[in-house]
Amino acid sequence: MKKKRKIFRLSLISVVLIGLLFLHFYVPRFITEIKNPLIESFKSKQPPQTTESFKDSSLNGTALQITSFDGIALSCYITYSNTTVTKGTVILLHGIRSRKEHFVALCERLANAGYHAVAVDLRAHGKSGGTHCTFGVKEKKDISKIIDYLITEEKITTPIGVWGQSLGGAIGLQAMGTDKRIAFGIIESTFTDFETITHDYFQFHLGFNWKPLTHYLVHRAGKIADFNPEEAKPIAYCEKITQPILLVHGNQDQRISITYAKENYAAISSLQKEFLEIDQANHLNVWKVGGVAYFEKVIGFMDRN
Repeated sequence: MKKKRKIFRLSLISVVLIGLLFLHFYVPRFITEIKNPLIESFKSKQPPQTTESFKDSSLNGTALQITSFDGIALSCYITYSNTTVTKGTVILLHGIRSRKEHFVALCERLANAGYHAVAVDLRAHGKSGGTHCTFGVKEKKDISKIIDYLITEEKITTPIGVWGQSLGGAIGLQAMGTDKRIAFGIIESTFTDFETITHDYFQFHLGFNWKPLTHYLVHRAGKIADFNPEEAKPIAYCEKITQPILLVHGNQDQRISITYAKENYAAISSLQKEFLEIDQANHLNVWKVGGVAYFEKVIGFMDRN
């Protein structure tokens, strides 16, 4: 009997130790490591995000590979305006675990409206290099390198703006606050800071959130991914934004609350800022619910600015 109790205690201690090691070394990777083998294995069982591709489209464009500040290769695709006069260029930034092909139809719409568009695979996404997402800390520098390339290699002279969704929106805010060459921005369905939204996502996906644990995992993830989570705060960059900007959010978004969009909006310094609330839209269907009228409003905003 004593031998069995001893075996049970040793087994329990072993399970606890393995659990703690897993929590310390591996769980944080689920937050930032986009190409994590376990996540990729899970994703492979899901339907593809889009069947569209730039290669199969009739768009006038070409693939680009741009080297970022730290040697990461960024996979992009530029499509050109279909009109005689080009009004501007828009850098398109997707959400987490998405890819640039999400924007094929939007690129066609923009080309017909007189805009070049640059769809980007964010670092660690799609065909771009890198392993970890840093929620804007390194990505905002990637955007500046893309702008460098567009000006020097593509000879872009028209205004350059950003259009970002969710994670892409957070990156867009940080980029606009950092690089004043960005002339305008459309920011959809994004958050105020990385740690806060991580707490929310634990609650949303797991049904619970213990803040001390989540805080530990966030900062551990930052060490693994080599960035400071305290710097991943889009709202901290809002006061530096003086360019024209349009913030968009669905009022039924359960993943990222519309209150975050309103907080970002209030913090933005620009005198040319607009807020568009999409009634009955959630985090994933702003475009669908907004319909053609929504795109007309956004392109109208771009034309004015």
